[in-house]
Amino acid sequence: MEQIEFLEKNVFKGLEKLNDGFDGENVPFFSEADFEIVLERAEYFGIGIYGIEPWLNGELYDVITHENLKKKATDPQWYQKAFKTFKSRQSGLSYSATYKVSAKLLARDI
Repeated sequence: MEQIEFLEKNVFKGLEKLNDGFDGENVPFFSEADFEIVLERAEYFGIGIYGIEPWLNGELYDVITHENLKKKATDPQWYQKAFKTFKSRQSGLSYSATYKVSAKLLARDI
């Protein structure tokens, strides 16, 4: 299974993508509420998140990466903290992220 296929089937399933052409077709954007679900599912599966990119009105608002917070990409503490920071600074953001699904997880038939 490919990474995008795994994400679509297990992480993004049932969530509304907000893609409207302001960034690449292959980069899914979600509302704050749906992105919170994405993060919960990523934690459940142990998926790495390298960076979170919130957008406001089609413009990149900011970026926080796991390296900024000196944590492993699979450590949910970093991405939960980053998400909470963005939520408290600005309402109405849409969110995208850079993910890494391990080969071991891709090999499993979930």
